[in-house]
Parts: sequence; structure tokens; C-alpha cells
Amino acid sequence: MSRYDLTEFEWRIIEPLLPNKPRGVPRVDDRRVLNGIFWVLRSGAPWCDLPERYGPGTTCYNRFTRWRRAAVWERLIDAIKSSYDGNIQMIDSTSVRAHQQAATAKTGDRDHCLGRSRGGLTTKIHVVVDARGLPIRLGLTAGQAHDGKIADFLLDHLGSRTIVLADKAYDADRIRELIEDQGATPNISPKSNRRWKPCFSKRLYRERNLIERFFSKLKHFRRVATRYDKLAANFLAMVQLASVRLWLRAYESTT
Repeated sequence: MSRYDLTEFEWRIIEPLLPNKPRGVPRVDDRRVLNGIFWVLRSGAPWCDLPERYGPGTTCYNRFTRWRRAAVWERLIDAIKSSYDGNIQMIDSTSVRAHQQAATAKTGDRDHCLGRSRGGLTTKIHVVVDARGLPIRLGLTAGQAHDGKIADFLLDHLGSRTIVLADKAYDADRIRELIEDQGATPNISPKSNRRWKPCFSKRLYRERNLIERFFSKLKHFRRVATRYDKLAANFLAMVQLASVRLWLRAYESTT
């Protein structure tokens, strides 16, 4: 058993959330395939280098992309994060360097979330975490995009009396109004050129170290620390699966 494989505890949680297939040809063992997908996610290795104990790399890759198209990974993280602590939420982003093979996708009408920034060709991972530093909403943009552009999508499901922590990149009247319209409270570091200084708690703001620690844990997964996937949808699926693993480890550590 590899140290990247699902534990018995993790498998007991995931198994009931996977798609049922009562009829037709039985599919390849779900746990073996998932272990293969998590091995690629954690090691960063190409699918063709998957160890034989996980079966053919094409089987794991095809299952990964088929379930991504069927929104299985999205539903999985939605189910696992359902018990999140919404009293305090934090939003931020991190840039990820794209490998040269990620830049070979055909453009067409698709947005591959790749852009030029000071780090070269990059993608930004945007995340909202709860009071424990666990991810509850995720998104991608091109590396040069401003953080505030995706805030409308990430901050549109706030509960009343939620406190939102964010840095100066999110200090815009539009974002503050979006938060307040949901009955939540923004605690956003104000820009130095702001004429009107809103209420801001430095003590609460120090809690933002939790989102930095989340990014550190997320980048232990080498398939996330460097973007190898050509399609933004596949890369986001990798981020979702890494987030699922972090949630499961948090659950396991408290049982």
C-alpha cells in the first residue's frame, strides 16, 4: 500500500458518494482507480508512469476525465464540505506556474485560465476557506487577472453574520456591498489611498494566516503546485480532489 492511497476511514466516506452503476458491464474497482488518481495528484508524475498496482494509466485518466465531465468531483467536495464552519470566511489567491506542456492546448472558444505574469505563464487558484482553514469554494483565472474579478462568484453564498477576511486586493466598494447585502460583514484591509476608512479589526485579520497555511498544504500535491493539465477544467478537478483529501484528513484527525 502506497502512502498516497486512501485510508480505510477515507474510503468509508468516499464510497457512498460515488456514482452507482447497477446495470451493464461492471467497472474497474473504484478504490484502485481512485488510488491511482491520487497517486498522480500527489506525485505529479505523468499518467503513463502510474505503477502497475493501479492498473493501466489510461483507465485512471479516462475515469478522472469522465467523472470530471459528469461533475462527480464537484459533487464529492460539496458533500464533504457540508459541515463547514461559516462564522468566519477568508478569500485569497495563489499563483501556480504552468509547465510548458500545459500551454499546448488548442485555444478555440475555451478559456484555459492561462496568462502572463511576473512568474511567466501562470494560473491563479482562488479560494474561500472557513474558520478552520478548509476550502469551501474554489475558482481559477489567468495569472494576470485581478483578484477582485472572481469575487462575485466566490462570495455569493455567504450566511448572515458571517465575517469575511480579505486583503487590500479586495478593497472595492462593489465587493463590500456584495458582502453586506447578504447580511455579512467585510473585514477587509483598506487601501492607503482610500478617503473613507471603513471599520477594520487587525485582531481578526491575523486569522488570515489559516488561508496561507491552506495554500502551503495544497501545494504538497505536486500536480497542483505545478500545472501540467492543458484544460482548466482538468486542473480545477485536481484542485478539487486535493481539497477533498485535506477535508478527509481533517475529519480523520478529529475522530
